[in-house]
Amino acid sequence: MASRGSVKPFVNFNAKQDADLLRKAMKGIGTDEDAILMLLTARSNEQRQEIKAAYKKAHGKDLVKDLKSELGGKLEDLIVALMSPPRMYDADQLHKAIKGAGTNDKVLIEILASRTSEQMKEIIKAYKKEHGKLEKDIMGDTAGHYQRMLIILVQGEREEGVDESRVEKDAKELFAAGEGKFGTDEDKFINILGNRSAEHLRKVFEAYKKIAGCDIEESIQGECTGNLEEVLLAVVKCAKSVPGYFAESLRESMRRAGTDDETLIRIMVSRSEEDMLDIRAKYKKMYGESLYRTIQEDTEGDYGKALLYLCGGDD
Repeated sequence: MASRGSVKPFVNFNAKQDADLLRKAMKGIGTDEDAILMLLTARSNEQRQEIKAAYKKAHGKDLVKDLKSELGGKLEDLIVALMSPPRMYDADQLHKAIKGAGTNDKVLIEILASRTSEQMKEIIKAYKKEHGKLEKDIMGDTAGHYQRMLIILVQGEREEGVDESRVEKDAKELFAAGEGKFGTDEDKFINILGNRSAEHLRKVFEAYKKIAGCDIEESIQGECTGNLEEVLLAVVKCAKSVPGYFAESLRESMRRAGTDDETLIRIMVSRSEEDMLDIRAKYKKMYGESLYRTIQEDTEGDYGKALLYLCGGDD
């Protein structure tokens, strides 16, 4: 499958040469930020790992530590994020979200709702290596129906394909669990939205609209609150379109009062080799302007420049 990322492996790649260029950019007085960001945003994550190794071998130093000491602020956050292997990055983000002061539910929800089953299994491994048991940490930090939904997502055991015989039944059960009764049967929502495949859910949502006369999102907003509402909405959006979900999250990170740089960095880094081209197309369709233009208006300096390189082009 051709990658829908904006960042592709650099063709005439030479890890030693790149390591030397980076060393030169950081040596002596002042730092050549431009050289650093142009090089690293134009290499795949795998290539960055090779550069890390070559840097250590040639210069006896840890590249990430050197980058941290030479760069500052948001540019540093972005470049350091780029240097981390993708699933390790996800694991570290989850750990920070759980173990920081207060739980960063936004991060938990975004990662757990959008990653594939395959990726989820790799995240659990990476997490275990560095931090212990992900499931145990989530259990210790969340509660109730919200906790249950997160734990189901962590399992990464979604069913495959579409079960035609169950589409109508699922739609009716969702209706009966919410709009169709006084109070809400959250468990029904959790079981269906947490376990069915994306293809299956898309059919369920179509059937649901016919029965309920409104979109499933509207029902979730009316029936659920707080973090449970947020995670169920994220799952529905990802079932409909993962790039659409990220386009919306990027829009929110920039078009509100003040830029949410943490979210902006996290999404631009983690989707740069996954589906950035699709995110850009969805963004343009949904908001009538290019993602590139929005980033340009909303960020500045070397940090903004690095984000634009990750975006990969104007639409």
